[in-house]
Amino acid sequence: MSFVDAGILLDSRPHGETHAVVHVFTERHGVRAGLVYGGQGRRMRALLQPGNEVKADWKGREDSLGHFSLEMISARAAEAMQGRLSLAGLAAACATARAVLPEREEHMRSYRGMAVLLDNIGDVDLWPALMARWELGLLAELGFGLTLDRCAATGTRDNLIYVSPRSACAVSAEAGAPYKDKLLPLPAFFEDAERTPTRQDALDGLETTGYFIETRILHLSDKTLPEARQRVMDLLRAEP
Repeated sequence: MSFVDAGILLDSRPHGETHAVVHVFTERHGVRAGLVYGGQGRRMRALLQPGNEVKADWKGREDSLGHFSLEMISARAAEAMQGRLSLAGLAAACATARAVLPEREEHMRSYRGMAVLLDNIGDVDLWPALMARWELGLLAELGFGLTLDRCAATGTRDNLIYVSPRSACAVSAEAGAPYKDKLLPLPAFFEDAERTPTRQDALDGLETTGYFIETRILHLSDKTLPEARQRVMDLLRAEP
């Protein structure tokens, strides 16, 4: 079997003395692992950086690791290195995708959302909110979507500012007031596409999506959020 597809490189690790094993999130074939011959060489080092967009040519049997031939489409990793927050955001997105996406399953919407996120990773005023929206879509595509259009307690569609960590449903300000310390934030931009989110809105969104990624998906394999995902939250909180 073989295919050629666009992809986002998620990670790379040495294999033997000269080769590398990589995971690529491809547009139409999902996350695929493959061997890259000579992947530890100087020429390949810049290519095999997380976040780079590549043309991926995979060959192998369905039950085998297979191998990749890769060509650079966009050197996103080099662009992100211009700023600490941008690089941290890129690392967090790649680590999250690698942690939660099952291999060899097509998730085209999540792929395209991630591509938009990484295309804007140099704009620190924009990408944190894009990451929160991408993670919200990722949860939905994997079957763990949140219900954010009405209050779980009263059914109202007004003044929704919380999310219940138990039901993954929205809660209004009035219904949630007695329990606000136990509820998660619901930033307005999650439901209002016209709303321009602040940095705090983005942090609130990332707090909520991160909670559900960890408790609904990663806990199934006894994992926590990737270190890179946790680190980006600390950096965003500390940045003025």
